[in-house]
Amino acid sequence: MLHQLPKHPPDPIWGLTAEFQANPRPDKMDLIVGVYRDETGQTPTLDVVKEAERQLAAQASSKAYRALAGNTAFNASMGQLLLGEGSATLERAAAIQTVGGTGALRLLGDLIKLAQPGASVWTTDPGYINHRPIFEAAGLQVRDYSWRQGGAGLDLDRAVVSLTDARAGDILLIHGCCHNPSGIDPSAEDWAEIAVFCAQRNLIPLVDIAYQGFGDGLNEDAAGLRHLAENLPLVLCAASCSKNMGLYCDRLGAAMIVTPDAAMLPNTLRNLENLARTNYSMPPEHAAAVANVVFNNQAQWIAELDAIRRRVASLRTTLCDTLDGKGAPESFQALRQHKGMFSILPLSTEQMQRLRAEHGIYGSDSGRVNIAGLRFTDIPLFSDAIMAVASS
Repeated sequence: MLHQLPKHPPDPIWGLTAEFQANPRPDKMDLIVGVYRDETGQTPTLDVVKEAERQLAAQASSKAYRALAGNTAFNASMGQLLLGEGSATLERAAAIQTVGGTGALRLLGDLIKLAQPGASVWTTDPGYINHRPIFEAAGLQVRDYSWRQGGAGLDLDRAVVSLTDARAGDILLIHGCCHNPSGIDPSAEDWAEIAVFCAQRNLIPLVDIAYQGFGDGLNEDAAGLRHLAENLPLVLCAASCSKNMGLYCDRLGAAMIVTPDAAMLPNTLRNLENLARTNYSMPPEHAAAVANVVFNNQAQWIAELDAIRRRVASLRTTLCDTLDGKGAPESFQALRQHKGMFSILPLSTEQMQRLRAEHGIYGSDSGRVNIAGLRFTDIPLFSDAIMAVASS
């Protein structure tokens, strides 16, 4: 049987990570995997999370099975985090706990295939490397639309033109904030135009919001999602707590649906639960229990998250200032406008490969680098390496 299995190349991200780990250079830099690192080069556990885990350990609650939808208190809190406390939209919305944000995407993909099997999922180009495989594995057709820099922000006109063939009932997959991999986010005016476009074309937005709190703040980063939910009958959302709570390997996320009518919620939830039941049965409890304690200590959580966001923004500014001082091409200054952890360097595949081979600096061939993986002490060496490969 096993000899019939297809042969796959290594995962492009984890394959590069393995290459990085095998490199003996002491000054190598890992800008591949999307995790935040502090100035020691470590991915810290938030103090508010440590305290939550101490409280939970002291309580020693039962490990008995939970509900198929996961932790109900967590689901309710995620709805408020995403849509806003007291929002009228909450009355026609429901969330189900998932195994990370990736699990939420797959669960929603399975739901789309069940409810509207002929729909195409339109994802950004460039886009998150796992979007296409997830939705194709769910049996859906995946197509691309343009996501490029245009002046001071997103070139929305180009995006709209590239969606000419989108049909009524298709899914518009859009990043809620901190676009991965480009860092290019829509403005408030762009979000308003996107809502009108979806309404006119009868497209269903699926908002992937994996970095809420890493752009401008928890509420600010959800503004686009909230605008869509307030102005459109049906909105899907996949959310992650990996970055904003630092619960990366604990795999905590949520799939949320804003329905046209609250009467549709019970059957929608039952279908999501059934899809979860036939996949992983129920999500792990621990991370959701941790998140509930964090939600109840929101001031401390926000303070820690704000400090992380400010540090990443400062890394961007310092990098751009350093490159500007070295006479780097003007195209590198677009990194100042980007939000979140990622940007695409204006370098060719060959130049990115030279960064790895000659300087031990690891990013994707596409130019994608994790700015949040830098230390301030790395920036001079990183800038010199960029100048070396960009000028030859």
